[in-house]
Amino acid sequence: MSHVDPRFGAQLRALRTRHGLSLRALGQIAHRGKSHLHDLETGAKAPTPETARHLDEVLRAGGTLACLVDQPVDHDAEAGELLARVRASDVSAETLARIEASVDDLASAYATTRPVDLLPMVRRQLAYVGRLLDGRGTLAQRRRLVVAAGWLTVLRATVHIDLLQRSAAGTHLNAAMALAEHGEHPEIQAWCLETQAWDRLTRGDYRRAVDLSQQAQRLAPRSSSAHIQAAAQEARVWARLADVRRTRDALDRLERLTANLPVPERAEHHYRYDPTKALAYTATTLSWAGDPAAEQVARAALAELDPRGDGGERPRRSASARLDLAMALVAADQPDEAIVVAADAVRSGRVVSSNWWRAREVLLRVELTGTANAVVLREVYEAHRPAVR
Repeated sequence: MSHVDPRFGAQLRALRTRHGLSLRALGQIAHRGKSHLHDLETGAKAPTPETARHLDEVLRAGGTLACLVDQPVDHDAEAGELLARVRASDVSAETLARIEASVDDLASAYATTRPVDLLPMVRRQLAYVGRLLDGRGTLAQRRRLVVAAGWLTVLRATVHIDLLQRSAAGTHLNAAMALAEHGEHPEIQAWCLETQAWDRLTRGDYRRAVDLSQQAQRLAPRSSSAHIQAAAQEARVWARLADVRRTRDALDRLERLTANLPVPERAEHHYRYDPTKALAYTATTLSWAGDPAAEQVARAALAELDPRGDGGERPRRSASARLDLAMALVAADQPDEAIVVAADAVRSGRVVSSNWWRAREVLLRVELTGTANAVVLREVYEAHRPAVR
């Protein structure tokens, strides 16, 4: 039986109204009866996942409705089954190279693929890894597969965070940590801690986020991607705490770590630090800290990420850069330009659910300025706001 978020009906009605469609008109387009659509909107009937996906396509909702209807997943059972197989058996080495390549492909797809689309891809690959764990092989071969499972599991947890599915994220982060320990892979362990730090930051639990970031730096191999990312995370948390000295210290440390660092072969890979990210991280950190230098740095970061104004090769990062610039513009008493920039970020459809709080923060700060144009950003925000699960 599918799980249906109680807000499905209201979201469907809002999408239909936004498109100016009556129940009858939507029914004709979607090949559904008017009374059936009415029952879905009022909650009298529950949609199937297939119906939700079809209505998403018809209403061009980008997966908003599908996110509210899903097949129940026993996350504890899935994670537990994987760990049990690791403990119980050796593994064949025949397809290890292909598995490791798939891990890199999925980690690289993270930057450009919607979380709702990436999650089933990661789950399928994890299920395949689980089946391979029933095979036989040498200890070295088996360790490689366990490490691959660890990377996939921490990636799965990250996608759950992006979808605001925090209970599932916690379950899979714990499983990833256990897999990393079993495979003796401290960098995966450090990524688990760094991922938890980001989740805590988005929830406003800054002190815990600092602690997790520092733990990750101590555990990660020196100058590894996990170590660098955790340092960047620490800087952002200090910025949220308005501790200027510690923010600057962390940024200086990040600059030293990334100096002369080569761009990785796959720069979009989520678990390979791309030194070109440093400017964007600095822009985020300074904008959150309210530093006067934030506007100039944010403009430079956005120009680097999106030189043509079409989202660039990394549209998700471009959207975040626009929110950083908008925040800096509000602080610099330029709310009208901030509205234009933030509205572009929101309309892009690339602000994931776990980052939506940043758009809301810009909106609230713009409204506090009293500018009459704030209503424009409010309308864009409300029109694109994802359903919260």
